[in-house]
Amino acid sequence: MENPSNNSKVTRRRFMRDSVRSVLALGIGAVSGLLIGRSTKQNIVWQLDPEKCVQCGRCATDCVLDESAVKCVHAYDVCGYCELCGGYSKPDAHELDTAAENQLCPTGAIQRSFIEDPYFEYTINEKLCIGCAKCVKGCGSFGNGSLYLQVRHDRCVNCNDCAIARNCPGEAFSRMPSDRPYLLKGEQGLT
Repeated sequence: MENPSNNSKVTRRRFMRDSVRSVLALGIGAVSGLLIGRSTKQNIVWQLDPEKCVQCGRCATDCVLDESAVKCVHAYDVCGYCELCGGYSKPDAHELDTAAENQLCPTGAIQRSFIEDPYFEYTINEKLCIGCAKCVKGCGSFGNGSLYLQVRHDRCVNCNDCAIARNCPGEAFSRMPSDRPYLLKGEQGLT
């Protein structure tokens, strides 16, 4: 018959075995936590809500990249294809033509193509777009709002603390699931 007082004694071998098991369990838990944290972080991206954007111009200047990850996009289904486009022409333009002095965009990123009288098609050259929102502001003020800004995920480095989001006066930036990374103008359910 065993003495019950012998079972309560902790031997050196038992202590070492239990310690090693505890350290291994903690290590596995820590590694699992890091992997879950990284996978969750990679599944979330920055995006701006076009309904909250106030066209302040900070997307062009506050991005950590030399060329902003925020670009203008065009909702063709909303566009009126007007001859006088508030996003293309300056409000005080002397002529309705493609001369640089009559264009609202400082880099010439919006190209205008004649379709038929009086319709024109406007396309955005993303390489030239700096995300200044001048065209977006003009389109919203004098047009139907078919131009708006979006974070381009092929450019964005997904900073943990986005400089544009931190300085956005309209609080238009938020984290979105990467399986639904774009908020489209006029899309239902925007918050």
